[in-house]
Amino acid sequence: MRDIDELKKTPGLSLKSYLIMFIANVIGLYLISFGLDFTINKLGEVVLFVFFISIFNVVLWPLIIKVYMPVLVWTFGIGTLILNGGIFAFFGPLFGLNITGWGIILAPLTIALITIVLSSLFGIEDDRAYYQAVLREAQRKRKGNIKDYPGLIIVEIDGLAYDVLCEAVDKGIMPTVKSMMDGKTHTLKKWETDLSSQTGASQAGILHGNNEDITAFRWVEKENDNQMMQCSGVTKVKIIEERVSDGNGLLVENGASRSNLFSGDTDNVIFTFSKITDLRKLYNGAWFSVFSNPSEFARIVVLVVEDMVHEIHSQLKHRLLNIQPRISRGIKYVPVRAGTNVFMREINTGTLIGDMMIGDIDVAYSTYLGYDEIAHHSGVRDDDAWFALKGMDRQIKRLLDGNKYSPREYQFVIQSDHGQTNGATFTQRYGESFEDFVKSLLPQDLSMYANMSSNEDHFAEVYIPFSDKIDNIRNRNKEDEEKVLSESEVIVLASGNLALIYLTQWDHRLTYEEINSLFPELINEIVNNEYIGFILVRSSERGDMVIAKNGTYYLDDDEIEGKNPLEDFGDNIVHHLKRNSSFKYTPDILVNSFYDAENDEVCAFEELVGSHGGVGGSQSEPFILYPSDWNVPDEEIVGAENIYRVLKTNLENIKESSKINK
Repeated sequence: MRDIDELKKTPGLSLKSYLIMFIANVIGLYLISFGLDFTINKLGEVVLFVFFISIFNVVLWPLIIKVYMPVLVWTFGIGTLILNGGIFAFFGPLFGLNITGWGIILAPLTIALITIVLSSLFGIEDDRAYYQAVLREAQRKRKGNIKDYPGLIIVEIDGLAYDVLCEAVDKGIMPTVKSMMDGKTHTLKKWETDLSSQTGASQAGILHGNNEDITAFRWVEKENDNQMMQCSGVTKVKIIEERVSDGNGLLVENGASRSNLFSGDTDNVIFTFSKITDLRKLYNGAWFSVFSNPSEFARIVVLVVEDMVHEIHSQLKHRLLNIQPRISRGIKYVPVRAGTNVFMREINTGTLIGDMMIGDIDVAYSTYLGYDEIAHHSGVRDDDAWFALKGMDRQIKRLLDGNKYSPREYQFVIQSDHGQTNGATFTQRYGESFEDFVKSLLPQDLSMYANMSSNEDHFAEVYIPFSDKIDNIRNRNKEDEEKVLSESEVIVLASGNLALIYLTQWDHRLTYEEINSLFPELINEIVNNEYIGFILVRSSERGDMVIAKNGTYYLDDDEIEGKNPLEDFGDNIVHHLKRNSSFKYTPDILVNSFYDAENDEVCAFEELVGSHGGVGGSQSEPFILYPSDWNVPDEEIVGAENIYRVLKTNLENIKESSKINK
C-alpha cells in the first residue's frame, strides 16, 4: 500500500506550464473579441480576470460540478461549455469584459485551442493541471480503508493485430508500449480468436468466459421465426449477455466497465451496451474526472474538431493519390470517426484515471474504438491508422502517469480482441455484390433479405445510445423488418469476409445433400467463384464438410480429397470450424472469402477496406501485453474464453498474494 500522506501532495506545475496556460487564456480572450459579442477595454483588466478565474476554478469549480454533475452528464459534456462560458459572462463585467452570445461558448474553446497550440510549439505535454483537479476531487470521494493489494486496468485496443502492433512499436509510433516491453515489466504474447473474429464473440468470451452460439456478427434464428440476432443494438446485446452470462463475469467482483459491449456482470458501467437502456446507470460517479478541470471538456471538443479536419484531409488525399483499396466514406463518416477516435477515447481515459485516483475498484475493462473504426475505412496500415495508434499510445501514457497518484498500485494489461486483414471488397473485385451473386443462382421467384451493411460495427449506435432500432439497409422500422425476415425464403448476411446463407423455408439446418437436391447449382457455383476461399456445410453422410474449388475436407474423418482447402488458414482452423458448426444458429452455408497469403489480403462481403469476422490473415491474431510476473501458460492461447481464464486466474492470484504477504 502506498503512503497516503505523500499522495495528498498534488502534482505541481512547472513555471513554464503556468506561463503557457496564462498566455493561452489572455490570447484566447483577445482573439474572440474580434467579430464576436465580446468586448475588452484594457490589457490589465484581462490579466486580473485570468487570475480571478484561476482562483475561482480551484476554489469553487468542484462545488459547482457537484451540484450540476447530472446536467453535465446528460448533455454529454456540452453543459460544461455553457457553464464555463456562463461564469465568464457573469464575472467578466467586473473586470471590464462583456461576453454575450456565441462568445459564451467560444471563449473556453478558443482558450483550449491556444493552450494546445502553444503546448505543441514549446514541446510541453503536461497533464499535471488535470491530475491536480482530479486528485482533489478523488480525495473527497475516497471512502474507507485503502485496499492492500493492487488493482487491475485492462485496456482493449479494438481491432489491433499482433503484427500491426509490433510494426507500430518498431516505427516509433507507440513509445509507451515499447517502454513497457523493453523495461521487461510486461510480456507480449499473440493469441488466436475464435470463429468468428469479431468483438461480439471475443468480448463475450473475455468478459463472461462464454461465447457459445455466437456464430458471427449477425445471424438468423430459424426457431424464432427467422429473426435476426446481432452483436449491436442495445436490446440485442442485452439478450446476448443474458444468454452467455453465468453471473461470474470478469468484472463481477468490484469491477468497472467502460465503453464495452458486455458488462462482465458489473453494474458500474459507462457506455456499456448490454446495460445502456437502464438510464440510471448512465449517471455514474466516475464521470467526475472528465469534468473536474473546467477546461478539460473544451480540450476534448478541440481535439474532436482536429480529428474531423484530419478525416477530411484523408478523404481528399486518398482520392487525389488514388490510394487502393478505397471505399467511399462520405461526409457523414467525418463525425463518426472523431467520435470514436477522440471523444470516446478521452472519456475512457478520464474515467479510468478517476477510478484509479479514488482507488476503490479492483478491476476495470475499457474498449478504445478508434483504430478499429479507422482501419475499417482507411486501411489496416494507412497513415490514418498510425495516427490513431499514436493517439492511443498517449492515452496509455496518461493512464500510467495517473497511476502515480492512486492510493493503491494498479497493474495494466493492454490487449486486443481481434485484428483486421486488408483487401478490396468482393463487390469491387467481382463487379457484383455477394447477395446479388447468390440471388442469381436461385429461382428468381424466391424472396430474399440481405444485410451486408458495413458501417455497423459494435458501437455504431453509440451516438443514438437509447435507440431500439435494428441496423437496416432499407431504413425499415423494426416491425417492418421483422415481417420481412419472417417472410423471406433466403437470408444472406455478412460479417467481414464471412457470409452466412440461410434457406429459411425449412426450419432446420439443411444438409449438403438437401441443398444439392433443392438448388443443384448453388454450392457448385459458389465454390467456383475465384473470390471464395471455402464453404462449410453439414453432410448427412459425412458430417461437417469444407468445400473449395479444388478440394474437400471431411472434418469429422480428418480426410482430404484433392487440394487441402484450409492450408492457408492456420493450424487451428479445423477446430474453429467444427466448433462453429456445432453452434445452434450456424447457417445452412457458411462462406469464407479467399485469402491471398502473398499479399495478405481477403475480400470483405461488406464495403470495408480492413475487415474481420472470418478467417484469413491477421484478423484472427490479436495480442495481450501482461505483467511479466503473471502466471500465463507457455503454450499458445486459442479462443477468447481462455483469455478470460488467464485474466480471472491472475486477478485471484493478486488478491491471494496480498493475504500471503500479511
